[in-house]
Amino acid sequence: MPVLQDIVVAIRSDGDIVAARQQGRSLAAAIGFTATDATLIATAISELARNIVLYAGQGEVMIRSVEISHRKGIVISASDKGPGIRNIDDVLRDGYSTSGGLGLGLPGVKRLMDEFAIESELRQGTMVTVKMWLK
Repeated sequence: MPVLQDIVVAIRSDGDIVAARQQGRSLAAAIGFTATDATLIATAISELARNIVLYAGQGEVMIRSVEISHRKGIVISASDKGPGIRNIDDVLRDGYSTSGGLGLGLPGVKRLMDEFAIESELRQGTMVTVKMWLK
């Protein structure tokens, strides 16, 4: 597999969400993901980037290829220096929303991806890291 550069997209607006989504879809295709999986990856990126815009105002999404023990995949990290999450268990519960939305964001991302990790500290920010492996 060719060495692929990390992609970092600054997130400040809806236009940046679209750019991050497109970059993720392109990298997923380059790694060898199916069109369906590339769409799932792009959807996860959209949800993570939208949370940055809604709750922190700005942050970044990093997208990179990974290969571990002959397994190839994609890693997406969404980070911000926003207010942080008071109760992570709440935001991972289906139907929970502080923005008046449907509350499908983080639980949906967790279901779409193979691995999911979240770290958050009040007044320090949040980082969500997700991975999907080639089948």
